[in-house]
Amino acid sequence: MTFLFRLSRPALLLAALALTAPPSAEARPAPVPVFAKGVVSAADPRAAEAGAEMLHAGGNATDAALATMFALTVGEPQSSGIGGGGFLGHGDPKGQVETIDGRETAPTAADGDWWLVNGKPMPFSEAQPGGKSVGVPGAVRLAAAAHAKYGKLPWSRLFAPAIRLAREGFTVTPRLHASLGRFKATGALDPGARALFYTAAGEPVPVGTNVRNPALARFFARLAKQGQAAFYTGENAEAIVAKVSTAAHNPAPMTAADLATYSAPGREALCGMYRQWRICGMGPPSSGATTVYAILKQLERFDLTALGPDSPTSWPLIAESMRLAYADRERYIGDPGFVSVPTLGLVDPAYLATRSALIDPDESFARASPGTPPGAQALVRADQPAGEEHGTSHFVAVDRAGSTVSYTNTIESSFGSGLMVNGYYLNNELTDFNFAPTTDGKPAANAAAGGKRPRSSMAPTVVYDAEGRLRIAIGAAGGATIPAQVAKALIGVLDWHLSAQSAIALPTLFSPGNTVYVEKGTALETMIPALVALGHAEVVARPPSFKANAVEVVDGELAGAVDPRSEGKAVSP
Repeated sequence: MTFLFRLSRPALLLAALALTAPPSAEARPAPVPVFAKGVVSAADPRAAEAGAEMLHAGGNATDAALATMFALTVGEPQSSGIGGGGFLGHGDPKGQVETIDGRETAPTAADGDWWLVNGKPMPFSEAQPGGKSVGVPGAVRLAAAAHAKYGKLPWSRLFAPAIRLAREGFTVTPRLHASLGRFKATGALDPGARALFYTAAGEPVPVGTNVRNPALARFFARLAKQGQAAFYTGENAEAIVAKVSTAAHNPAPMTAADLATYSAPGREALCGMYRQWRICGMGPPSSGATTVYAILKQLERFDLTALGPDSPTSWPLIAESMRLAYADRERYIGDPGFVSVPTLGLVDPAYLATRSALIDPDESFARASPGTPPGAQALVRADQPAGEEHGTSHFVAVDRAGSTVSYTNTIESSFGSGLMVNGYYLNNELTDFNFAPTTDGKPAANAAAGGKRPRSSMAPTVVYDAEGRLRIAIGAAGGATIPAQVAKALIGVLDWHLSAQSAIALPTLFSPGNTVYVEKGTALETMIPALVALGHAEVVARPPSFKANAVEVVDGELAGAVDPRSEGKAVSP
């Protein structure tokens, strides 16, 4: 049943009316471009153009997405690239969705004590830089698997824009410059990186500087010619092992066999109905699909369309649903190859109805506790912080035939581990494991282990109508906020009938536990007294670290959408 609650809160709730996009969005062009020949939406214009170049050359969505990822390695080195991993969702023109798991894995030597020092968890700031945080990169193996199954153009053709960008140079953008200054501990950790991105005085090169990366250009040329083996064996693999195992900070025992045996398996997409829409995404080890779907499904009994984005009731409802979904995420999600994850139970409509019944529009529940979905085992909550994360990028490609790729790639935090090999940064993905393997004697689903993939927040998502027609493909960057961003945007598009551009630009609310975070400098910040009045003990305004991209279908035409908080662009061939 769908029903609408009357607004009976105090007048201070009215401060939430007329929600607008962040101030930065107001300076961005408002019109949504419409394309007829396919479209690529990415967080970096040069990467989006690389993808569109593949479409222009006769390639398909997979070719475009992979070329985008290779170009991001060059132009957005702080966020993504071949030194990391990710998840790819592929939808065919009939609406059949498949996913590929390119999540990094821990070296064979890893165990539950990986992040313990004298029996205590290592501080994150000390864990991130250096060798111990590096997982075996999965991006290239994923790319090879996707290309073999779905690609159209020759493998070597996909590298041409990235090689050109690395060889001829790319312009340092304001965002890259800011990251180089803010995250110098990792950005400037490696001598090779310092030579590329910092002056002799140790300062970030100025905005507008043309940076050439000949080492990366040479390696891409080799990878284009030799295929994935050039990454996982031979000189590059040996360089990764040497860099990780001899790192000045946190050296770790990674081996050549760890790289050679890495696989990027195909996994069944996780799909479920929300109203008349089929929502499809990436299952475990990603928490993306289960969390996004739970947020939406727990809200299905509320008439969000009638409430609208300006209602002082809508956002508290979303906050409560997030709290429940994230509680389950923290308790149950891990690598299904190592722990029993109640995946189907977490998205079971009957179970989510019981969770939804906990949501009261007039009062916040005191504590968000995990539920007991069908198939659940006794596991403990994770201990990951809800801090900012700047090392991820999402991009979407849709071709003229209607094939869709929604792909999130990451090196985890800004500049990953700070270690560089052949001109690209290595990830710090192993910091996504629980730092404490047990609590009160119970094992953590996300404890480290050799060959295990850490839990992820990435949420590449594709949405279809009941006839199997594409409605929107979307994803985001921003660590644990990713499912919250995607769910918010989908509510904007599917319930509030906003364009994808406008839905992404809406202020973001993030409620992963007992603290509610609202986006600083937006109308949501004025809602803090209202949230406190509902019973939320702690509501904090913080600067955005969000970055979503999407492609939607509007009146039968493709329309790209980019986050106004980013430097992104949607490009048609």
